[in-house]
Amino acid sequence: MIGCDEQADRTDALREEVGQLRQALVSHALVDQAIGVVIAAAGLRPQQGWDVLKHVSQHTNTKMREVARCLVEWPSSGRLPDAIRRALPAALRQVRAAADGPGEEREVRRTAPG
Repeated sequence: MIGCDEQADRTDALREEVGQLRQALVSHALVDQAIGVVIAAAGLRPQQGWDVLKHVSQHTNTKMREVARCLVEWPSSGRLPDAIRRALPAALRQVRAAADGPGEEREVRRTAPG
């Protein structure tokens, strides 16, 4: 038999886990929508859309879900935060260069600014 304190701790842990899972579902749906925006705007494949989001997130030090939220709102608002707006073209160039082959990717990296 589980004691009252143990049962309360277990209940609290399960509530916290359920909250985290709910947040993960919302974030996942938002990321999927953002991938769709990138695919539609840039004519990329789904994996490339994911790679663009990941690149922007890493190079702006912004959480993926925040990048996704901004990209999903972009078509209706017409605005992107400056950091994301600046990182997006570089991410697109990198993803496209990677699709063209290793020689093209090296060339883009050599000519890209700092």
